[in-house]
Amino acid sequence: MKIFITGATGYIGGSVAERLIASGHQVAGLVRSAESIPLLKDHGIESVLGTLDDPGIITNAAHEADAVIHAASSDHAGAVVTLIAALERSGKTLMCTTGSGIVADSAAGEYAGSVVYTEDTYFEPVPFRRPRVAMNHLVRQAAIDKGIRSVVICPSMIYGKGRGLQPDSDQLPKLIALSKQVGAGVYFGKGLNRYSNVHIDDLVDLYLLALEKAPGGSFFFAENGDASFKEIAEMISRSLGLGGKTVSLSVEDVVRRYGDAGRYGVTSNSLIRAVNARRLGWSPKAPSLAEYFESRR
Repeated sequence: MKIFITGATGYIGGSVAERLIASGHQVAGLVRSAESIPLLKDHGIESVLGTLDDPGIITNAAHEADAVIHAASSDHAGAVVTLIAALERSGKTLMCTTGSGIVADSAAGEYAGSVVYTEDTYFEPVPFRRPRVAMNHLVRQAAIDKGIRSVVICPSMIYGKGRGLQPDSDQLPKLIALSKQVGAGVYFGKGLNRYSNVHIDDLVDLYLLALEKAPGGSFFFAENGDASFKEIAEMISRSLGLGGKTVSLSVEDVVRRYGDAGRYGVTSNSLIRAVNARRLGWSPKAPSLAEYFESRR
């Protein structure tokens, strides 16, 4: 198949693109600058020069592809609307990426109890995440209203080295960098809040499996374990040779540094179980988060 990917230079999109090419597919990737074209070419990816704000370019690329994977910004409503319109009545596959922050709470470093969300669990998102939840619904509804085989992939905190141009994920590298600055593994408040996690290689497996088998309108969480942020701080500390030393910073500090994205990214609870993915046949095999950090020592 020929597959058009947004975010092909990013962590998730680049990793998915590498695996697709290795599996014999042809991949075209959206790039914002001409400087990225030779870099993608070296990875066997055809470049489509443009941005998420170029509906004509995105529409043409979607028309030329057999399937589309949207792995760029999870909060860019315009790109999602454009892709749905471009693929309407085509029967083609549209896979969109979101994140388990949609079920995040306002716990401010506290553990909120044993609420674990599956794909069918009702939840009321915090106001900051309502637009993303609405987009997820729009994508899934396109399978009914627009004649598209639409699928939403919802990873938890991702770890592991990216396989494309971008080797680093979002949450953990920022925590590692901050821990290096202060000389101790960092968490916020009490650090008792827990977040599910998934290795990038296992996540890529889910993308390819869903591309092959998922019915239209599907929604898939992706996780293979969870940890508190205090536990994560200890793992980071040991991996940096800091002897397990940790330090608590205030929730206000993370908000000052990273805004609401930081607040809900590292001071909330986001516990999920990938029930639908496992029903589809997904079976995570990569090292756990603890094993990953142990290998970095």
